Amino acid sequence: MKALVDQDVQPFAVLETRVDDRLDLTVGVEASEAALVDALDGVDVLFTTSRLPITDDVLAAAESLQVVGKIGTGIDNVDLDAAADLGIGVTYTPGLNAAAVAEYTLGLAIAVSRDIVHNDRLLEAGGWRDETDLNTTVNGRTVGIVGFGDVGSRVAAFFAGLNMEVLAYDPYVFEEDTDVTGAELTDLDDLLSRSDIVTVNAELTDETRGLIDADAFARMQDSAILINTARGPIVSESALIDALERGEIAGAGLDVFETEPLPADSPLHDFDNVVATPHVAATTTETRVDIVRTLVDNVFGMLDGSGAPERYTATPAER
Repeated sequence: MKALVDQDVQPFAVLETRVDDRLDLTVGVEASEAALVDALDGVDVLFTTSRLPITDDVLAAAESLQVVGKIGTGIDNVDLDAAADLGIGVTYTPGLNAAAVAEYTLGLAIAVSRDIVHNDRLLEAGGWRDETDLNTTVNGRTVGIVGFGDVGSRVAAFFAGLNMEVLAYDPYVFEEDTDVTGAELTDLDDLLSRSDIVTVNAELTDETRGLIDADAFARMQDSAILINTARGPIVSESALIDALERGEIAGAGLDVFETEPLPADSPLHDFDNVVATPHVAATTTETRVDIVRTLVDNVFGMLDGSGAPERYTATPAER
């Protein structure tokens, strides 16, 4: 059987070893729908990252495709309705990168609040501390977490360890779900108005797309910062840029964007109070090894008819 991996995935040796000789692996495809369709000719399994959209046209054209394995936890780039209609199984690994993303969320919050990246650049340019402005501590402040699932709950635990008041907004979570972290469940408006740090950790759905818009930024304190390690389209990028330009918020830490890779001419590159990274919050060695091993096992389960665990099986309801 043949398998396509849409790009080189590190550590590749883990994928190669787990697959063993059961799949003939081809790695890499040009970043276009036409190239992907051509590459899928005769392929039984597609291992995909977030690099390319797996559309209904792509799936319909891939006549031999049996299983799509998403390397990661977000499934928004795969047309699950089309896959279901065509009888193509889709598996992913929700939760396995949660600790890494939560850790990175905390890191971005500290980097923005304490001007770490700006001060690194200042030092590299020959500057010293008398040329810096005072920055803001994280300890003892209020954080608002938008989305209280696998990642959000871990973010809450990290911030609670810094003596912070933790607020959470998630319409699908009950108060007892937040008890272990001591987070206060509240509505979005209240969270935005009270938080010094607003961190986005929700899944991208029709409900969350554009959730953090101009109205949301207007409700935030002008001393607050926004962190997004979830999905770019949850935050209106144009509204974020406007808010930064007008001083409605104090800064942002971003690992995800509406368009990826982030265009070279994006105004987000121009702000000293924005720390932007290339969608790497989940990409630790340990996380990738866990994801690849679990995903390959899921794929083989789908191929041999035993199936993948329900938690790791993506259906149209996941969108």
